[in-house]
Amino acid sequence: MTVPTYPVETDPPVPTGAQAAPPPVSTSALPAARAQLLHGGSVEQYRRAIADGVDRVARRVATVDRPATGVAPAELAPLVNTVDLDRPLGDAGAALDELEDVYLRDAVWFHHPRYLAHLNCPVVIPALLGEAVLSAVNSSLDTWDQSAGATLIERRLIDWTAARLGLGPDADGVFTSGGSQSNLQALLLAREEACAAATTPAARMELLPRLRVLTSAAGHFSVQKSAKLLGLAPDAVIAVPTDAQRRIRPAAVRDEITRCRQAGLVVMAVVGTAGTTDFGSIDPLAELAGICAAAGVWLHVDAAYGCGLLVSPTRRHLLDGIERADSVTVDYHKSFFQPVSSSALLVRDRRALRHATYHADYLNPARMVQQQIPNQVDKSLQTTRRFDALKLWLTLRVMGPDALGALFDEVVDRAAEAWQLVSEDPRFEVVTRSQLSTVVFRYLPTGPGRELADAANLYAREALAASGLAVVAGTRVDGRHFLKFTLLNPATTGDDVGHVLELIAGHAGRYVRDNTAADLTCPVG
Repeated sequence: MTVPTYPVETDPPVPTGAQAAPPPVSTSALPAARAQLLHGGSVEQYRRAIADGVDRVARRVATVDRPATGVAPAELAPLVNTVDLDRPLGDAGAALDELEDVYLRDAVWFHHPRYLAHLNCPVVIPALLGEAVLSAVNSSLDTWDQSAGATLIERRLIDWTAARLGLGPDADGVFTSGGSQSNLQALLLAREEACAAATTPAARMELLPRLRVLTSAAGHFSVQKSAKLLGLAPDAVIAVPTDAQRRIRPAAVRDEITRCRQAGLVVMAVVGTAGTTDFGSIDPLAELAGICAAAGVWLHVDAAYGCGLLVSPTRRHLLDGIERADSVTVDYHKSFFQPVSSSALLVRDRRALRHATYHADYLNPARMVQQQIPNQVDKSLQTTRRFDALKLWLTLRVMGPDALGALFDEVVDRAAEAWQLVSEDPRFEVVTRSQLSTVVFRYLPTGPGRELADAANLYAREALAASGLAVVAGTRVDGRHFLKFTLLNPATTGDDVGHVLELIAGHAGRYVRDNTAADLTCPVG
């Protein structure tokens, strides 16, 4: 046999007048760089570095006396901007010392009982254990040959969630980065199902501008963003009115479907919400399911917030009807006390996931389907993807679902107490009682200061945040500025809520007094 020969590769000559490439990095740096890789010879260094980081976080958690420091961007930015990223410190301890100044000292601590702002939950320890394991092993959940058992664990958790939802034996799903991605993928599937009858490119192009999505006026903004990303018309998303409890009106959904059809439009999906971000309201899911089934319209339920009810021992009935949805978004990192990110999209009919499938010869060639090799990339919008399912897996194996449900029930109970406290306080106006764990309210001045209500509430929130003593959210309701408690911490007590209310009333009342006095002393004319 003749052995083939190949020409020897040489560097091409540098053209006259051209700038030569920079010299290669010195090989003397390689031993130190290799020492930073996790392998059999570096496990002691890995153990020490991780233990040091955990100790520092633990000391912070044990000693923080407020959820935030109130640091301003202008104060912190110079510290971050002066870090020279091209001059390494060469030591993990030194890097952690620096991290204290640029991050840990001013971090926002969601575990503190007076953090009452956004849908950020304190996290359970088994999930943190999972985070440490999955980051070190660094499995990628796109294909079996990069993940092995991780793929099976994720699939088992999808099956478990689908069973809790009641979606039936044909259900399937995939973990995602969060509720926005889950909603995007759900609407992608709905769009493709609606376009199934458009068998030619011309027919599809004619149909796309006519597609419409109906959602609650109190629904999540990711529905509008998804419609834009999916190439739908600028007016494709129709906000359907809500009732006094901020739930979508089923009769209005039915009327809107009829109106769209009469106008030559095609409703490709109705989005129901199980836990609106502001009000914690849960749409009448069973009624929506009946309307969508009769009209042949895809029903997606955004349960990113309300999915904690799946493990609630007392409130699971609030999700009745969700089992009839075509797709469901769940965010474990909102109400299962998981670190971000940990979310999933579930579908009642696994065949719908084919709309997210693309076969690449180097990754997941079509022949693997015949070989029954489970590749999660066949279901996902992402390719490389973290093994976030491990956090929930260890949480369930250590604590169990009943314990998680008890924690979620506790925050819902605490929100009911907070609503009662606010509604009985004449200094405040409350909007509606949440079915979950939010309270939307505002300080309402009396007399001539009433017109300062919007400004007073904005000022109170900013002053409270600047103090770092508590963190609350803000929103707009019917054009007016309101404040919002989002309770996701079982450690938050009624005393915590009452204390924060007093802080808010103090800041808002001071603003009204100062500005009313200024108006009274201002000469007329």
